[in-house]
Amino acid sequence: MTKPRVAITFGVALTALASIASADIKIAHIYPGSGPLGVYGKQSHDGFMLGLEYATDGSMMINGEKIVVIEKDSQANPEMGRSLLEEAYADDEVDLAVGPVSSGVAMAMLPVAEEYEKLLIVEPAVADSITGPDSNRYIFHTGRNSSQDAIANAKAIGRPGVSIAVLAQDYAFGRDGVAAFKAALEGTGADLVHEEYVPTTTTDFTAAGQRLFDALKDEDGEKLIYTIWAGSGNPMSKLQAMNPERYDIGFALAGNILAALPAYKQFPGAEGATYYYYENPNNAINDWLVSEHQKRFDSPPDMFTAGGMSAALAIVNAIESANSTDTEDLIETMEGMSWETPKGTMTFRKEDHQALQPMYHFKVVDDDAYDWARLELVREIPVSEMDVPVGRTNR
Repeated sequence: MTKPRVAITFGVALTALASIASADIKIAHIYPGSGPLGVYGKQSHDGFMLGLEYATDGSMMINGEKIVVIEKDSQANPEMGRSLLEEAYADDEVDLAVGPVSSGVAMAMLPVAEEYEKLLIVEPAVADSITGPDSNRYIFHTGRNSSQDAIANAKAIGRPGVSIAVLAQDYAFGRDGVAAFKAALEGTGADLVHEEYVPTTTTDFTAAGQRLFDALKDEDGEKLIYTIWAGSGNPMSKLQAMNPERYDIGFALAGNILAALPAYKQFPGAEGATYYYYENPNNAINDWLVSEHQKRFDSPPDMFTAGGMSAALAIVNAIESANSTDTEDLIETMEGMSWETPKGTMTFRKEDHQALQPMYHFKVVDDDAYDWARLELVREIPVSEMDVPVGRTNR
């Protein structure tokens, strides 16, 4: 009798252990841990973990179930990102995934979510195409998209008598960004007179800069160069070194991470719009993020820190509200869902799952008390002022 009794007990124990293990809420975070986008990846992950902590009051549990975050390094490589997402869904059996940083990697990952019928929360990749016709119902985009960047910047710098030439990186982020910016400028009175695309690895901007100057130099009125750029390269400082003042050409600046902002000190008074700068939002969540990040990392939170936190807050809110990690339950809950973030209220648009969110019109201030240029708030641009085009409409 002993053997059967032990066998039964052992079997029950294994079943109980399996039940406990399956109760964990498993989330894959796929982001570049190294390379030119590695700094963005670290910010995103730091923000994501802070967001989970904030949303769960430090318990790292949702509805009594433990959160397990599985980190994977995409190396900003589309094929690697795709493979890692397949691994997360099939082998790690995660409930959902978050990431990546690069828009190119995001596009490679979209069909994987559909194949496995699992959620992918895209943060912070930006391209409009992430929620476009080639997307699918399993994609939710907490990051802002190119249209939101473009509309906000058009509102900040678009006015009659302004001529603008754009420099952008030659891939989805840059081209989607320019297309959205061009559309957003319509009706502002400003003219987009030239588009210049260069490889992401460009370090010598001499030829591109001269083409930008040639396009603007004979225009009347205010003349601005606007850049859509991510990662290293620092095109604005290099263009500034080419003496655009001889043609009365100035710069309009998009938001950027803190590491890039010391270079903005060369452009006091320049205006633009940003997704996030830690001094701009005024709400309790951002106050907590700024305080805690300063304590733990001896620096303010950055653009992608806020984005990672927003993604975490969305996930916790959705799972708590649905009382489930089932994909269909979460989709039903998240479509049209509003939740609070360091930027205030965000809402997932039901049609394409893009998060609608405020943006910030800023003016560059060279303040000796800061190592970087301050992006002084001119005004918050509310969601109601941004007619963001709907991407995927096929349901």
